[in-house]
Amino acid sequence: MSIETEADGEATELSRVEELAGELGEAITQTPEYQRFEETKEAVEQDDEAQEKVQEFEQMRQEFMLARQTGEATQEDVQKIRETQQELHSLPVMDEYLQAQEALEQRLESLNTAISEPLAVDFGDQASGCCED
Repeated sequence: MSIETEADGEATELSRVEELAGELGEAITQTPEYQRFEETKEAVEQDDEAQEKVQEFEQMRQEFMLARQTGEATQEDVQKIRETQQELHSLPVMDEYLQAQEALEQRLESLNTAISEPLAVDFGDQASGCCED
């Protein structure tokens, strides 16, 4: 016979919540949105032109960040980065990836809303941050 203390009950409940969270994560990986995201991500990783453009964009972005820190960044630099990003995003393989990413983000936001609904708590009365007399 085992005696369950309050702390043990909390640990058991926490373990079940963590187990359910793991199951949810696994279920998400089986959704069409996630599957498409993974497929398009792999396609981008395998595409030489896309990888070249990604590296070019990242290098320009790093140089811009450094120039901005030293106060040497110009509006022309910003424009060059935008143009490079547009070139990258205009590649068909990258466009598909970005669409898949957006669809996955929308699905995750929907799931977040569903999870958060029962957790809603009205903190309005406590907003002042001080005790009531």
